[in-house]
Amino acid sequence: MSDSKKLNTAMILAAGLGTRLKPWTDKHPKALALVNGKSLLQLNVEYLMSYGITKIIINIHHFPEQIINLVETYNGWGAEIIFSDESKEVLETGGGFKKAIPFFKNEENILLMNVDVLTSLNIDEMFEFHNQQNAVATLAVTKRITSRYFVFDNQKNLCGWLNSATNTVKGIEEFNNELHCRLAFSGIHIINNKLFSLVEFDGKFTMVDVYLNLMNSNKIVAYNHSDDKFLDVGKPESILLAEQMFR
Repeated sequence: MSDSKKLNTAMILAAGLGTRLKPWTDKHPKALALVNGKSLLQLNVEYLMSYGITKIIINIHHFPEQIINLVETYNGWGAEIIFSDESKEVLETGGGFKKAIPFFKNEENILLMNVDVLTSLNIDEMFEFHNQQNAVATLAVTKRITSRYFVFDNQKNLCGWLNSATNTVKGIEEFNNELHCRLAFSGIHIINNKLFSLVEFDGKFTMVDVYLNLMNSNKIVAYNHSDDKFLDVGKPESILLAEQMFR
C-alpha cells in the first residue's frame, strides 16, 4: 500500500469542557479521565498507533496545560503530537477541525475522532471501505439507542439528521423506515482532503453542520461497526463500564 493510500495522520478532539464528566472536569480536562490507570488520551493515542498512525493533532482548550504536561512527560507515548490551541475559545468539532487543516496539508486522508470514545473498531477495514466508496467522508456508526442519529439512505449515503428527543429532522422532510435508516454516530470519521476546501463555515460550528451542508453534492457514507466494542465515555458511570469492557 502506497503512502497516499495509508492513514498516517489523525486528530483527536480534546478541547471540550466535558460537562457530563463533572465533577472530574471541574479540575481536569476530560481527556485525562482514567480508565484502568491510563488516560482516555493515552488509550486513544495507543489505539491509533496500533494502526500505524503516528502523527496526531490534539486540540486543547479546557485545562490545556495539564494535557501538554502529560504528553511531554511521556514523550507522546511514541507518537508525534502537535497541539492545536483553542485556549481563547472552544470551536466545537467543526471549528476545531477547520483550524487544524493546515496540519493536514500533505495528507490525502485523515482520521478524526473524539477523545471520549473507546472502541475495538478496525481502522484498516474502515479505511479500505472508505477508499472503495471514494467518499469525501466516512462516518463510523452503530445500531444503538441514543437521542441523535445520522440518517442514511439504502445505499448508505448520508441524507439527514434526526433528534428523536425533540422529533427534529434535518435534510429530509420526514423519516421513512423503508427509505431510510438511522444510525448512532461513533465520533470517528475518515476524511478525504477534497473536503478541506469545502468547509464554508467559520468560527464555532460542528461537523454535523458541515456534513449536512455537503451531503447533497458530495459522497458521505456510513461505516457500520455494530459488532465492535464501543463506548461513549462521557459520564462518570461509564468509566466503570469502560474498565470492564476495555481491560
